[in-house]
Amino acid sequence: MHKALSGFEFCHELADNATGMTCEMTWEKPVTNPEEAHGRMLAGKCLCGAVHYAVADEFAYAANCHCSNCRRTTGAAFKPFAGIARDRLRLSRGEDKLMIFGDADNHDAHCNRCGSLLYSVVRDGGFVHVAMGTLVDNPAIRPTAHIFVGSKAPWFTITDGLPQYEGHVVAD
Repeated sequence: MHKALSGFEFCHELADNATGMTCEMTWEKPVTNPEEAHGRMLAGKCLCGAVHYAVADEFAYAANCHCSNCRRTTGAAFKPFAGIARDRLRLSRGEDKLMIFGDADNHDAHCNRCGSLLYSVVRDGGFVHVAMGTLVDNPAIRPTAHIFVGSKAPWFTITDGLPQYEGHVVAD
């Protein structure tokens, strides 16, 4: 007996079948309560599956970045990312398949086979910004703001009700 697929899951399976890749779907119940997420590990991977990672579902923040660098590295209108201490992410497969763009303490990490942006090392190496589109599992956190909207793509209109900031969000 087959489980019914949601629209997203159907689209994901269809894309995988069209490219000849296998799809590793999980049917885990989404965690929306941060207290339930504590200690939970999330899986992530690139498009071709050469690089896999595990990250704690303990993100400190999440946002949609519209800066020109994030738009260029993703090929999209913005990059949804979630930030966490660097030591909370580990590569579980394909470390030798990483392409690093930048230096040791501030860089983007891509798969060198398919080009997927997996994460960015930021804040002088202390944090990583996980590209949320590479997560296989559903994180407890959701983006809470749009940042760098001063340089957003002119052809894209933000239609949700999240706060918008010209640059970084600065704590009061």
